[in-house]
Amino acid sequence: MRLPRSGAGWTMAVFGVLALLLGALGLIWPEAQLRLLGFEVPARRAAGDYTGTFLTASSMASFNMGVYYLLSAATEWRSFYRFTVVFRLVTFTVFSIAVLSDIAPDRFFGVAAWEGLGAVATAVALRWDARHAASTTPDAGPSAGPVGVDDAAGGAAMADPAR
Repeated sequence: MRLPRSGAGWTMAVFGVLALLLGALGLIWPEAQLRLLGFEVPARRAAGDYTGTFLTASSMASFNMGVYYLLSAATEWRSFYRFTVVFRLVTFTVFSIAVLSDIAPDRFFGVAAWEGLGAVATAVALRWDARHAASTTPDAGPSAGPVGVDDAAGGAAMADPAR
């Protein structure tokens, strides 16, 4: 696995590792995951309680998302970085509303904060990376686009104006 080559790539890698590990925790030890999130863990579940099923699905999604984020960091897929900033801010908003509406316990706000702070960190790193690249590239005028590989296709986005 390649190490990230940019600040934004590092934010994606850190988030990816955390998502992968927390997903694995939910799959291996679901009770610990529920306690971490502030949910009650009863000794017995009632008939029709599908908490375990939902936790398995959420944990698997988190694990997979961690893999996607690590892949994006290894390939410097900057379009994906920008995409995640928007949707992580949406996730922050939805999760915050769930806590404020008493749908989720207060401790669940930690998940919202993790998403929001991660989105902001990636956005700041993207901006920093762009400024740093522009300042170190000779002849980078105002019309010059981003420097470097923009997607996993090895720069196809720069070669194909339709992208």
